[in-house]
Amino acid sequence: MLERLNKVNDVKIYSVFDSEFKPYGRVLEGYDFSEIIGYMKEHTSIPDTEGNVYVPSVAEMENTEVFEQVRVTLYGSTPIQIGYCNGRNTTYNGFEYHKAPEINIAVTDFMLCLGHSYDIKDNRYSVENAQVFYVPEGTAVEMFGTTLHLSPLRTCDGGFKDIVILPRGTNTPLEEKQTFSGDPETELLLQKNKWVIAHPEREPLIKQGAVAGVVGENKKLFY
Repeated sequence: MLERLNKVNDVKIYSVFDSEFKPYGRVLEGYDFSEIIGYMKEHTSIPDTEGNVYVPSVAEMENTEVFEQVRVTLYGSTPIQIGYCNGRNTTYNGFEYHKAPEINIAVTDFMLCLGHSYDIKDNRYSVENAQVFYVPEGTAVEMFGTTLHLSPLRTCDGGFKDIVILPRGTNTPLEEKQTFSGDPETELLLQKNKWVIAHPEREPLIKQGAVAGVVGENKKLFY
């Protein structure tokens, strides 16, 4: 799969098992995610058309032994949520980050386009700084709080399924938003614990209020 992805794209596709992934996160080992992966396969679907569906919290996946294990060990006993993102995305023309780790579990193969939040300057980010990583089915990765990302990108016609673990409340609506002229980052806050920067052509994010600060090609990946 990785060899094929590199043949059809003009950007380098790495594996999350390569050393290039280390500045962005780490591959998790020793956790048994089989129960929530099984739930995803049986009870969730991929949209029939272009686009993604994101659900921040699913009670059935949170009522599991691994939920409590992850909450205590990886999040230091703070509240968390388990949800999912399923879809058919092929572009990386927007980025988000959270001020806490995010765990992604590949129910299917997919790719992640990643960058660093500290490369955002004056609310501008060059897409040329981003790198793309292949995540094989069954792999769990923890991404650092400084890692720019957005939804996965598919590697086949059928789309992708991704389990997403985050601090509870992340990616839910803000009760209020305050911006301060002395801190331009405040303009990027779009939802709870969710800072977003988008390409001007990423209309859905722009309509939600995301800053149009991604500079460069509106990039599409092939499979």
